[in-house]
Amino acid sequence: MSEISGRTGLRDGATAVVNESYSFACMRCGHGWEQSYEIEHHTDADGHQFVMYVAEGKVVPSPLSRPTCQNCDAHLVRIMRAGQVSSVREAARRPHKVPAARTTEQPAADDAVPAEPHHWHLSDLLHPFRKAS
Repeated sequence: MSEISGRTGLRDGATAVVNESYSFACMRCGHGWEQSYEIEHHTDADGHQFVMYVAEGKVVPSPLSRPTCQNCDAHLVRIMRAGQVSSVREAARRPHKVPAARTTEQPAADDAVPAEPHHWHLSDLLHPFRKAS
């Protein structure tokens, strides 16, 4: 989600600041993380526009140009909309239920029993992005 918040005074010369957040997943090791950026719009002395990405108060390279995995330093990183990693992590914390086998003596209220914990993999994180066949 983008939001133009105007000049924040982070660095002199910024004409506007856009807040962006992204989710990242490493295709090599499966590590997932999220990061928010303040994207400062500037104009140089020759009138050329440029942007500076700021994360946690530090100027950083654009995460869109060549993202690097925080875990294994690989550059095989998938960039996704914000919230993808946290939604998968939240789903992993919730108890899962699966239908139990029903006999004629069992009441319908016993339809669900706790399942074994689900172990999340990179494919689970990327599932929403698969193309329909």
